[in-house]
Amino acid sequence: MAIIKRKDYYDPFSELERLHDEVNRLFDFSLGRFPERNIGLLERGWAPAVDVYDSKDNVIVKADLPGLAKDEIDVTIEGNTVVIKGEKKHDSKVKEENYVRTERFRGVFHRTITLPNGVDSSKAKAEYKNGTLELTLPKKEEAKPKQISVEIK
Repeated sequence: MAIIKRKDYYDPFSELERLHDEVNRLFDFSLGRFPERNIGLLERGWAPAVDVYDSKDNVIVKADLPGLAKDEIDVTIEGNTVVIKGEKKHDSKVKEENYVRTERFRGVFHRTITLPNGVDSSKAKAEYKNGTLELTLPKKEEAKPKQISVEIK
């Protein structure tokens, strides 16, 4: 017995689904990605996970970059923007046809992080250890919080 899908009724969600697809297509195009529908999530580009936090004297940026050597990572700081880019290469010891499953991300990555105002990028320090890149960006003196005592009378 064959099942025949009939379209004799109005589906209120079909227009919503079409709108959703159009918005996704618009963002894929405008964000510099190529709108290829048949590519899975793991086959697209990747970007490292990043934490940015504020301490008393510094802004700290931590990025997870496992499996990369420090010379494969490029960090640029311009104004209050940090750009981390590089390439995670495919394991050349294993032939492509020998893979049964592959889930690890690889390829070129590019991550742009906007920092709070008041960072002195000329004194920035970078440390790469155990697959984590840590950038320490000192705050300018005028951006540091100041404690003043209030005299109560």
